[in-house]
Amino acid sequence: MQIGPHVLRNNLFVAPMAGVTDRPFRQLCKELGAGYAVSEMAASDPRLWQTEKTSRRLNHDGEMEPRAVQIAGADPVMLADCARYNADKGAQIIDINMGCPVKKVCNAWCGSALLQHEQLVGQILDAVVRAVDIPVTLKFRTGWDRANKNALTIAKMAEAAGIHMLTLHGRTRADGYKGEAEYDTIAAVKAAVSIPVVANGDITTPEKARDVLAYTGADAIMIGRAAQGRPWIFREIAHFLATGEHLPPPEIREVKALMEHHLQAHYAFYGEYLGVRTARKHIGWYVQDLVGGESFRQHMNTLTDCEEQLNAVRHFFDCMSGERLQYRPFEEQMAA
Repeated sequence: MQIGPHVLRNNLFVAPMAGVTDRPFRQLCKELGAGYAVSEMAASDPRLWQTEKTSRRLNHDGEMEPRAVQIAGADPVMLADCARYNADKGAQIIDINMGCPVKKVCNAWCGSALLQHEQLVGQILDAVVRAVDIPVTLKFRTGWDRANKNALTIAKMAEAAGIHMLTLHGRTRADGYKGEAEYDTIAAVKAAVSIPVVANGDITTPEKARDVLAYTGADAIMIGRAAQGRPWIFREIAHFLATGEHLPPPEIREVKALMEHHLQAHYAFYGEYLGVRTARKHIGWYVQDLVGGESFRQHMNTLTDCEEQLNAVRHFFDCMSGERLQYRPFEEQMAA
């Protein structure tokens, strides 16, 4: 798998997720088998570039290459300037966000809201590609609602503009994250263009990864929510695709070590105050389907000290019996 001059070690990608795919999480996913990861969405408004939040989102210090930055906005000139700014700061790939369905993003006519304005989409693609000499990619959705799917049109525009790769989420803007992703549109886009196409949406198991790749003909798959609290999903899928066999669940001692590694990197990245608070969601995802996980998650929300939080995580796993993770019965997980 290749994006411009960058040869990737595999075709398993981490989806950009605001508030989730910060540098510590991206790095952990790469260490556990992901071949590529894109940063959290960075605003194109230059007034925000020097804020602490944006600076942190664009921090790739020590991260495995290639360094990919996702930018969002609705103004072609501002997006072009944002692409240049990030390229100058070390970005090796620029990804344009036309897939986010979140209201506060779409209300600013950014993200997937842009799909309603094909002329503007074309202007943005042309402006960003011309602005930088590094690869530019596009993440988008199948359309703005089920009656108005225009992914094929957008894909052909992107290829003509010089976009290097397309990532298509199998839902419309109106769908949000409801219902099931569909893959017919992804297959149609793959058949219609010659640039790489990445399939995204509801890829949660090794079998689903295999089936989506086979059905769509996509060059790669992108995994988002299924990696939350389970970053080892990338090595599980890689092993399954290579051998047809499943890896056993990770051992308790390994998950404990991975969580310690993740949390220590997280605290160092955010500092004490933000670190302990923003770590809560990651801890919650790690334990949500484990026996005793829900009560432990609630306890986590009462802790305000990083060392106390880390010690509580250690104690939780030390108290687990057996060698491997113990999940709640499937019926309980579905009820939750």
